[in-house]
Amino acid sequence: MSQRTVLAEALRTGPFHSALRAAVAARGLALQRVRHRLAQRGVQVSVTSLSYWQSGVRRPERAESLRAVRVLEEVLELPAHSLTRLLVPRTAPGRPAARSYQSLMEPAAALETLLADIGSPADGGLHTVMHYERVRIGEARELVAHDSQHVVRAHRDGVDRYVAIHHGDPGCDVTRVRVRAADNCRVGRIRRHEESGVVVAELLFDGRLRSGDTALLGYGFEDGSGPPSGEYVRGFPFGGGQYVLQAGFAPGALPVRCRRFVQPSSSAPRQAVAELVLNGRGTVHFVQETVRPGLLGIAWDWS
Repeated sequence: MSQRTVLAEALRTGPFHSALRAAVAARGLALQRVRHRLAQRGVQVSVTSLSYWQSGVRRPERAESLRAVRVLEEVLELPAHSLTRLLVPRTAPGRPAARSYQSLMEPAAALETLLADIGSPADGGLHTVMHYERVRIGEARELVAHDSQHVVRAHRDGVDRYVAIHHGDPGCDVTRVRVRAADNCRVGRIRRHEESGVVVAELLFDGRLRSGDTALLGYGFEDGSGPPSGEYVRGFPFGGGQYVLQAGFAPGALPVRCRRFVQPSSSAPRQAVAELVLNGRGTVHFVQETVRPGLLGIAWDWS
């Protein structure tokens, strides 16, 4: 398939980062030359930003970035609006648009740097069908581990990995965090950011998925290096299927109160707060039938 054919298909179907990457390849320009030609037209965009845009790690959203995309269409000799139209959220009726990492977690810049380092776009070509996550809290009230059974479906051909994210509690030691691949995957590259407590890990499939294929992954992160924990929060940049979160507490460290919550973004008030009753095995859980972009979690009080 020629580069022009690939470009035509990418401009027709998106997503934006794939279309931009195809356009740059079709023109045969290095990103430094693209940046230079934008500058000649009065638009300043760094090579790093262009790289993030074409890999899907970041998405042009601010007014000046959208103006840059319009000029990019000229530089790359594309029809007017061929790239900008791909930045309009295309969601099903009643389904919310995706959230940026900036709105979901404070160390978003650190996470984006780690994702860029392993070449992973924000949308890795996978949708969640079902995610069952189990969190374990130890005798010292620390986050010991979280384990996942995760069913994903590919929405494009050629997907060969899932990138899992761990965000430890403040003060954790990311050098002590261990990644386990339990079912149907193996651990690839791991990247850590000490100041923010973020770890990202590739989970490699045995083969490449075609669009529509599903995969069932079992994996987990072992931590135990942080201070007493008061909550566990999972961020969802995209809407998806069902999510189940269970928190289990060591017999000698049972909280006095647990509650679930929903949060549209890290700066927004918590919503849908509901009490959870600790059972005889020291666990609580909730089921979110259909995930919306934002944050879901369980918080607990020790006294």
